[in-house]
Amino acid sequence: MMKLKSKNRNKISYALLRLSVKLSEMECIVRNYGTDTPLYEAEIHMIKAIKENEGIHITGLAEQLGVTKGAVSQIIAKLDKKKMIIKEQDASNLSRIVLRLSDKGQTAYLHHEKLHDKFDMLVADVLKTTSAEDKIFLKQFLSDIEVKVDHFEDYMSES
Repeated sequence: MMKLKSKNRNKISYALLRLSVKLSEMECIVRNYGTDTPLYEAEIHMIKAIKENEGIHITGLAEQLGVTKGAVSQIIAKLDKKKMIIKEQDASNLSRIVLRLSDKGQTAYLHHEKLHDKFDMLVADVLKTTSAEDKIFLKQFLSDIEVKVDHFEDYMSES
């Protein structure tokens, strides 16, 4: 990210943008998650969705994640090649394949959860001296910003 002009350095909006860029950069890092196989962010999130919905099928994953069946199929093919998942025929619908994690996929899932736990601890450490009222305000502020960002293009067209 380019250096910010000093007049913008202390703006809350710019602090949010800097944080957003750093979090985005973290998501681009390929990790092994306790296995010998590198996984991209989309792959580990697919693993998480399968773990938390064992026996789900491709259409169900697409609906849950808000992506196309084609996108899910591509990631599933990669996870299958990496031996992270097990594909089985659905006993109630023989034309459908259901998914669950292999032992290797379970390991990746557990390590991913530990990573989230560490991030939770990082946030808790930053907020340890923050009052309950300030935490409520911060949570509401972040929720409000998220809603506005979801509609940012609409917001920009108003000007």
